[in-house]
Amino acid sequence: MLKRVFVAPDPGRLRLRFAARAVLGIGLAVVVCGLAGHSLAGAVTGGLAALLALFTVADATVRGQAVTTALLPAVGLPVLAAAAELHDHPVARDLAFLAVVGAGVYARRWGPRGHSLGVFAFMTFFIAQFLHATAGQLPELYAAVLLSVLAAAAVRFGLWCYERRLPPVAAPAPPAGTGLARVTTRQAVQATAGAGFALIVGHLVSGQRWYWAVGATWWIFVNTASRGETLVRGFRRVLGTVIGIGLGLLIAVPVHGAPAPTAVLVAVAVFGIFYTAAVSYTWMMLWVTLLAELLYGLLGVLSPGLLALRLAETGVGALGAVLAVLFVLPVTTHLTTDAWIQRALRCVHLCTAQAAARLAGSPTADPAPRVAELEQLLGRVRLSVAPLVHPLNPMLGRKRRARRVLTLLDDCAREIRGLVAVAADPEASHDARLAAACWRVEAAVEALTRGSEHITCPAEPPAEPALAHLHGVERALSELAEPLRTPAGSPLVGA
Repeated sequence: MLKRVFVAPDPGRLRLRFAARAVLGIGLAVVVCGLAGHSLAGAVTGGLAALLALFTVADATVRGQAVTTALLPAVGLPVLAAAAELHDHPVARDLAFLAVVGAGVYARRWGPRGHSLGVFAFMTFFIAQFLHATAGQLPELYAAVLLSVLAAAAVRFGLWCYERRLPPVAAPAPPAGTGLARVTTRQAVQATAGAGFALIVGHLVSGQRWYWAVGATWWIFVNTASRGETLVRGFRRVLGTVIGIGLGLLIAVPVHGAPAPTAVLVAVAVFGIFYTAAVSYTWMMLWVTLLAELLYGLLGVLSPGLLALRLAETGVGALGAVLAVLFVLPVTTHLTTDAWIQRALRCVHLCTAQAAARLAGSPTADPAPRVAELEQLLGRVRLSVAPLVHPLNPMLGRKRRARRVLTLLDDCAREIRGLVAVAADPEASHDARLAAACWRVEAAVEALTRGSEHITCPAEPPAEPALAHLHGVERALSELAEPLRTPAGSPLVGA
């Protein structure tokens, strides 16, 4: 886990810039709220709204990101009003919370924008419970949300918009289907059922902090598409929370909410959340837990007993998510993994075709967006295969095969990046053998995705750089046949 965070590659220092900009944007939002005369509750609301605006918005283009950011208050403010107005009506409040959970997950079918708006709606309701917001506080909280989203947008799209220099990368859509066959529909039902369990049991554990359990269930479902992924994410959430509570006992509790050290530690926690999110959910949850502890310290209610309660509620939420994915419209891991691997393989072919066309002198060929898409798809493959390669998985044979698949797909991506670098050289010339090599790559991809019995094993690698990289892709594809083709009843990832 430590290696994944500190040794993971950071091309273009994107994670570093992402985290540094978050600290700047959230810090500006809190300062603006302070200058506007808002209370501590208003400043906390504003800071969390800015965090969500900088963290969840992931449209492919800067223009799309700006539109989604502008829409956040339109979704969040009505939800905030409902949460505050229903503060003294527990049954109606709880039913409204479950409705927000279901709608928020269902909205993922509309891509990154639907996902961002769904997360913002849920977290707005959650923040209202966190602060015990009432109707009388709404004007201040409205202003805090608007000012903070505006401040975050000014930093993201004005002061430090590094995305303008990057090729647009669309997040891969989830596997298709209709009705209850769609993953987003099934997950909306699952998340609502899991949250309902968490809400009821969470109330039994604590009448004041029950929403922690619902929050744990919600975040376990984010960015997952099968029961295996959800189970692994639940384990990592609990582990990250346990480590974060231990860190909080050493750091947050002794600070006692003192403003200056708390502000520094909050900045560190925010940086940690954004920097580790892409590589380790456990580490991200460690920093999220520490951030929550520091905020409770500012509110004057942090104690070891509260931390123990947070761990209990997190366990309840994780249990709710586990029960939901196991017994409510389950989505098998094998089906999801197979879909992502096939899409990654087809993207490998598209990347090689674009690179070859670029080497042939085509003015319109541009492999860079396809390479970025391939990286996104490989990330989804890793997430989907995570249940199989998890250290606690007892199926050693499948674990070895899954690791082999990941290694060979990474080999494909590495060779393609090298091919694209060669294609970007203006002095690189077209070789007639490139077309034949690209055709062999296409044939290999077709064989793997359609279950053909024959994949040509490439000959010795040529000396020319472009052909050498294509040879590497061919070799990796031919070797993928063995781990991907398994006996009947023994899929790569168990159903």
